[in-house]
Amino acid sequence: MAGTRRRPGSHRRPLAFSAVAVALAGLLVLSFRLVPGSPLQPTAATRTNVGGERSTAKPTDRNARPRPAPSPSLEPLPFQAQDLDDLDLKGWYAWSVLDKRTGKIIGSANMGETSTTASLIKSWVVADYLRRSAESGKTPSDAKLADATMIIRDSDNTRAQEFYKSVGGANSIKRLITMCGLTDSKVADDGGWSRTLLSPRDTARLGLCIDDGRAAGPKWTKWLLNEMRLVRGSGDFGIRKAFPAAERKKIAIKNGWIDRQEEKEYHVNCLAVGDTWTMGVMVRSPFSLGGWEYGMNACEKITEALLRPAT
Repeated sequence: MAGTRRRPGSHRRPLAFSAVAVALAGLLVLSFRLVPGSPLQPTAATRTNVGGERSTAKPTDRNARPRPAPSPSLEPLPFQAQDLDDLDLKGWYAWSVLDKRTGKIIGSANMGETSTTASLIKSWVVADYLRRSAESGKTPSDAKLADATMIIRDSDNTRAQEFYKSVGGANSIKRLITMCGLTDSKVADDGGWSRTLLSPRDTARLGLCIDDGRAAGPKWTKWLLNEMRLVRGSGDFGIRKAFPAAERKKIAIKNGWIDRQEEKEYHVNCLAVGDTWTMGVMVRSPFSLGGWEYGMNACEKITEALLRPAT
């Protein structure tokens, strides 16, 4: 009995169907791998980099990242606070230094006590006159500027009194206290400029007020500071004398000195404005110690003692 004959190739059809099924299954798995969040999605550890190689880099350590460079620290002031008891100075004295960059003030324990300013206050009187002139739209005449020069450089009393009256007398000192943020100072009982009461701390603040333009205004600040650098003759003593000669010409000053018959004392005061600092020193000495020179030398001696050693 003859068997049933199969058509040629009929036994290969099941194999073909199996291959197609396997291919479709592979495509389906691949599509699931590409779906975000799929459990079949490749992890970071199995992904390849741009070059086709598996990444072997470790996770970034945030602590190992470069950090911004810190801001450069400020150069120290040329002064350092210290006890001056070993200077063997008689009478009363006090000092204060203000850092123009930070506003920080250092000084003696009594830097808030006041003394009469004498001619030191002329720096404010001239500044007040110049600023008010500019605010009113006026420019001082050449003659007035020459008077201002003599008040600052030569400490001319007669011209200082004329300027003081022109800016309102005691009202000018009230403006000083308000505008410059003084905390210890007072108008003199008699309203005169010479007996204005300033502390060394407020003297340093006055120096900052002149330096930053509040006192004389933007138009005249540079002019005033230059005049204060050119103080000459008997008024050139004190703080800047403690510095090397090459540095002195850069330091603006205004000093005051007077004999107070009522108190039987000499009052000597020193104001200086440096590149990064302002300073006030005030001295009261009894007549028995000698003349103004005692206080003048004391201003220099105090400053010298506070200066950092040269490096």
